[in-house]
Amino acid sequence: MAKASWCSVSPSSGSGNKSVNVSSNAPHTGRTARTTTLTITAANVSPKYVTVNQAGKPEFTENISDTATAVQGGQTVTISGKSNSSKLTFSLGTGDLAITLPSTYTAGGLSVSNGAAISGDLGASAEFDWSISFNVAANSSVSEKTRQIIVTDNAGNTDTCQLTQAAGAATLEVKKNGVAITSIDLDWEGTAVSFDVESNTSWSIS
Repeated sequence: MAKASWCSVSPSSGSGNKSVNVSSNAPHTGRTARTTTLTITAANVSPKYVTVNQAGKPEFTENISDTATAVQGGQTVTISGKSNSSKLTFSLGTGDLAITLPSTYTAGGLSVSNGAAISGDLGASAEFDWSISFNVAANSSVSEKTRQIIVTDNAGNTDTCQLTQAAGAATLEVKKNGVAITSIDLDWEGTAVSFDVESNTSWSIS
């Protein structure tokens, strides 16, 4: 049986006494160890077999962006990263940006329920890409808004992204009965007439 393609030996043939190096062609990003067998043959003797075990990478979630931004007018924001966990759980941290936590995210191309085991346990054999999308409504205030997006793997490791939405533009309207006005007429007695100031920021009349 041929060895696995990830296993490299050098030299792979020779004569007499030689030292042979065994290595992996690339890091093993899955959580569970992988194994292959080297078959050493020579003329007129029974073959020898050597088992090669490569340890798995410790469970992780990483490469999530430290920050993400949303425009004032609102948009869908996608946050992504890498992991080899059997499940990921997303939560909202501190902040005043009102967003709803999606019920599903994407892991290795699969739709997965937040906090549920990933079908087929992709991370056992290799790391995978994940992404989650948030709908961010328009920001009508004159202050930027923020919210932490936290992802936690099955081993309890966490990574956090700070989502920031740009502030809205200041607005100021003067209206009467819903219609913009530029003047007010008072009768000779000075009877009060009301009008409306509509704004998303502080204002004063002087």
